Amino acid sequence: MDYIVISNSKILYLCTMIRITKIFTFETAHVLYNYDGKCKNMHGHSYKLFVTVKGNPINDISNVKNGMVVDFGDIKKIVKEEIVDVWDHAVLLNALTPHKELGEDLEQKGHKVIYCNYQPTCENMLYNIAEKIKNKLPSHVQLAYLKLHETENSYGEWFAEENS
Repeated sequence: MDYIVISNSKILYLCTMIRITKIFTFETAHVLYNYDGKCKNMHGHSYKLFVTVKGNPINDISNVKNGMVVDFGDIKKIVKEEIVDVWDHAVLLNALTPHKELGEDLEQKGHKVIYCNYQPTCENMLYNIAEKIKNKLPSHVQLAYLKLHETENSYGEWFAEENS
């Protein structure tokens, strides 16, 4: 890395924007209302979520997070609380459709149901995930990228620069 030393305790980096990524997994089922393929039936996936944030590493030797854009543990806490712990082993369904009745029946039988105001596709889930994470990030950190695998070979991507 190219850098210029200003003093013994401060470094000015010439290229300061860094991206870091943390990967999460969770199991979630969904029901797609009015879909015309095999996936019209309730089914689940082992989702794999890649969360990439960007920012300038902290450049303060007295800061316990010196050299970090953000602590990976802080990203883990946000994503677990907002996504993983909520969606893991739940059924996502569109509350704006007749599937709401299915959800109510599942809940009465003890199942965990998440009602969405959208069709719970990988694409729409990415929009929802982005909003949840952006609202919890520290002000000096930006959400840059998300990738959500439904299967090993099928995934959706969200890029911040395309969604401002």
